[in-house]
Amino acid sequence: MSEQRMKAARWYQARDIRVEQIEVPTLGDPYQVKVKVAACGICGSDLHEYAAGPIFIPVESPHPLSHDQAPIVMGHEFAGEVVEVGSAVTRVAVGDRVAIEPILSPHRDGAYLMERYNLSPQLGFHGLSGGGGGFAEYTVVGEHMVHRLPEGLSYEQGALVEPAAVGLHAVRQSSLKAGDSAVVFGAGPIGLMVIESLKAAGAASIHAVEVSAARKQRASELGAIVHDPTEGEIVERLMAASGGGFDVAFEVTGLPAVLNQSIASTHPGGETVIVSIWESEAAIHPNQLVIQERTLKGIIAYRHIYPAVIALMQQGYYRAEDLVTARIALDDVVSQGFEALLADKAQVKILVDPSA
Repeated sequence: MSEQRMKAARWYQARDIRVEQIEVPTLGDPYQVKVKVAACGICGSDLHEYAAGPIFIPVESPHPLSHDQAPIVMGHEFAGEVVEVGSAVTRVAVGDRVAIEPILSPHRDGAYLMERYNLSPQLGFHGLSGGGGGFAEYTVVGEHMVHRLPEGLSYEQGALVEPAAVGLHAVRQSSLKAGDSAVVFGAGPIGLMVIESLKAAGAASIHAVEVSAARKQRASELGAIVHDPTEGEIVERLMAASGGGFDVAFEVTGLPAVLNQSIASTHPGGETVIVSIWESEAAIHPNQLVIQERTLKGIIAYRHIYPAVIALMQQGYYRAEDLVTARIALDDVVSQGFEALLADKAQVKILVDPSA
């Protein structure tokens, strides 16, 4: 393959992702970094775009920050090797191993402009909103988006930093304190990351609600007490298991009925955190919150948290061996990646190697 062309997976429309040859990206300003991608995970957001998109993918007009619109290269959970840096880059050098923070938010001179940069009205994601992506052999990102991986953390661990950041941000934005109890609705990749984050935060009791046998097994292996919502009235069982309700519930399914169950499973004064991205509206009765002074809040992505995730990974949290269920080549990203995730709930995290 010539140096000017590379293989990449591009989203054209729902159920239409094509692996094709495109131009290798080049540095566009002094604060950019070119990365040779080593591993990229398929995210639940990617799956939503494949099955029912567009959601984040710009179709009608270009994204205001990436200036791209469909077809776009997908992939935002990735790590790789720095192969070229702009003249003003100081955080990394050629040869460094890095994890990418894929948030597109206003930036200048190698830094995000907003303190809470994940709340920008222009929020986008590299690999969802244009700009390139991790389902390609190479991509170019801003210096503010790269985080050096320490020795001892593999590229696979690097590809898990992004989903782990979602879980850790959710827990850190919640009211949970060490010794509190929590329940996680949905034990897919992000739900499992929330469970790991709850362990790191010192939760004394962690429960999970999940239907899939394989995911129940994984949640149990990570230390959660698992409940199947199809085996009787789930809220009653959770109230009994928690002695009157949990301190914090995390909703990670995007299902309206589950949102109501999440709220109802907390004690008076408890809190529910919505972590999932929704494809439709959901109805709740406000009295569920009002009469028992419960709190309902949402989180989006993460901010200022990659260093903490990487440090926790060095302590043994968010292990690839606990979460990665398949490793595939880029050519197989649709058949063995997206389609496999839609068909088989035993899959948790599938990693793609663009060079394979």
